[in-house]
Amino acid sequence: MSGRPQPVLLRRNSPNGRRSLNASLSVCAITACLFCFASTTPAQQRREREPNSVYADRRAKLAAQVDAPVVLWGFTGREESSQSYVFAQEENFYYLTGHNEEGAGLILLPTGTSNAAWAGPREILFLPPKDPRREKWNGVRLSPSDPGIEARTGFVSVKPFPEMRAAVENLAKLSPALCTILPYEQELGGYPHEKAVADWLQLATPQAKLKDIRAQIAAMRQIKSPGELAFLKRAIDLSLDAHLEAMKMMRPGLYEYAVGAKMVEVHALGGSEAEGYAPIVGAGPNSTALHYDKLSRKIEDGDIVVLDVGAQYSGYSADITRTVPANGKFTARQREIYNIVLGAQNAALAAVKPGAHFACKDKKDGLMNIAYDYINAHGKDHEGKPLGPYFIHGLGHNIGLNVHDPGEYCRPLQPGMVVTIEPGIYIPEENLGVRIEDDILITESGYKLLSERLPRDPDEIEKIMATAAAQRAKEARKGSD
Repeated sequence: MSGRPQPVLLRRNSPNGRRSLNASLSVCAITACLFCFASTTPAQQRREREPNSVYADRRAKLAAQVDAPVVLWGFTGREESSQSYVFAQEENFYYLTGHNEEGAGLILLPTGTSNAAWAGPREILFLPPKDPRREKWNGVRLSPSDPGIEARTGFVSVKPFPEMRAAVENLAKLSPALCTILPYEQELGGYPHEKAVADWLQLATPQAKLKDIRAQIAAMRQIKSPGELAFLKRAIDLSLDAHLEAMKMMRPGLYEYAVGAKMVEVHALGGSEAEGYAPIVGAGPNSTALHYDKLSRKIEDGDIVVLDVGAQYSGYSADITRTVPANGKFTARQREIYNIVLGAQNAALAAVKPGAHFACKDKKDGLMNIAYDYINAHGKDHEGKPLGPYFIHGLGHNIGLNVHDPGEYCRPLQPGMVVTIEPGIYIPEENLGVRIEDDILITESGYKLLSERLPRDPDEIEKIMATAAAQRAKEARKGSD
């Protein structure tokens, strides 16, 4: 999915702020180190999550970086009124708690806080009180009164959410500042949830200075834990399966939505709870629209088709793009542009290592520069001008709990980061768009191509499509006998 990481200001059905199709299907364990809920799993908890100790370690790491109490809310469940809405937790709150139900809150004291000044627990999870009437409609939820709730959540103290305001007011008497995630000062004034929390804190503690901890949590999220990598690899593998099926079924006469539906089906049957973002299947002129998601065009002979579709698994999103010829054979021009994009991707990948960066304004050695310069030097448009200006988006971004996970374009890459590399060329005058996108793990010595199983070579793509077309013809002949 092209573009630099962007703040999520408006959110629909999926954790990344874009509409998604959801499924409730069985799923097997990824790895023995991951924690799976028992058969009494509350309705909204994820199918799999990391052990409580992982979330506790993250909270401890954050507590060591701040000098004031941390106060956070999860989503309330009222962020979206649509009947198709399926709850997914605010990403930073989930990263610190592993809790995927509505109406929760968190108080976390900094490491250096004196016990003499604060007699209460150093971290408290607040949950809505038990509501049997509501559970008849929406399923069982965790509540502060559940037996063993502390062990299940990994918190020493779990209290009713209505008690959170009094606890915050008491903290404000001891600390002149409180840490939270402050709203972005752009577009709509910040995501409404963030603004609601900040307004609530200002009402409850008007004397307290509010400090933003977005950057600290964002920096932590960029380095993936073993459990996060397992979830991402599962999401990526499901995405690769879906792309292979799309290549095999692709042919003129299909509608874009039919291809997208097949890919979503593959994801769902493999255990994906949602797509990482709205599926992008753009044929012909739609191949040049970066985030085209209408999927309404009938695919025509001679079209090029951009497939940018990624699965989400246990909250973690893959982001994979391939570009294929509708009829199974690239035209000379399509192959020319495709090979330039592939060459740019390979040139950028060859430079990926710890310390490399996507792009900095005052530096010319970024991965983006490498890809752009390659494209600019290796092809011309219909007027004979270099193709660089047709590469109109960033080269990549971090992925994780959000398909555009926190990350800075100028920040050096570090081992443990998972990022995309996705050059593209989009020529509207020729109805020709090509993007190739892969997910990579930054390692100590370079990188690991997590999406390697999905072919990038145009000859391999054509071979897959030709084999599938021959099989369809064979089955058609058999059916007519």
